[in-house]
Amino acid sequence: MYYCYLDTPIGDLLLAGDDDALCLVGFPEGSMRREPEPDWIYSEKPFGDVRGQLTAYFDGNLHSFDLRLRPDGTEFQRKVLDELQKIPYGTTASYGDIAKRIGNPKAVRAVGAANGRNPIPIIIPCHRVIGSSGDLVGFGGGLPTKEALLRHEMEHSQFPHVVQG
Repeated sequence: MYYCYLDTPIGDLLLAGDDDALCLVGFPEGSMRREPEPDWIYSEKPFGDVRGQLTAYFDGNLHSFDLRLRPDGTEFQRKVLDELQKIPYGTTASYGDIAKRIGNPKAVRAVGAANGRNPIPIIIPCHRVIGSSGDLVGFGGGLPTKEALLRHEMEHSQFPHVVQG
């Protein structure tokens, strides 16, 4: 596994993957803060597209990522992660919305757990998922980071503050 860091407005993000796909984005703080494993190799080379697209995202010039991803997880978790990628830039959806979309409306807590284990945040936009009351709840990078990402998207979106249902 290769890794490198990317300096962003929310801090240095850890990027990890191989020559084929991105496997992990780690936040600089919060419960999803990650450190490279001892056997990982530092190299920026495999992450040219990732770094370029994340930089464009933080510059407000990219609203949809086109990267090869390989998130780890169970079949249910991957189903949730696939659904998260359908939430448009600048919009939000609730955990209940996601549960309904995957055909399991009673799985709200399981959706929350899968969302919280997202190994590739920002690119798989778990920050766009909010509580049913509209509150910002739970985020592996910390709630201030979630708020900053949502504010960034709303400032650069042509349809700000739209809540998906």
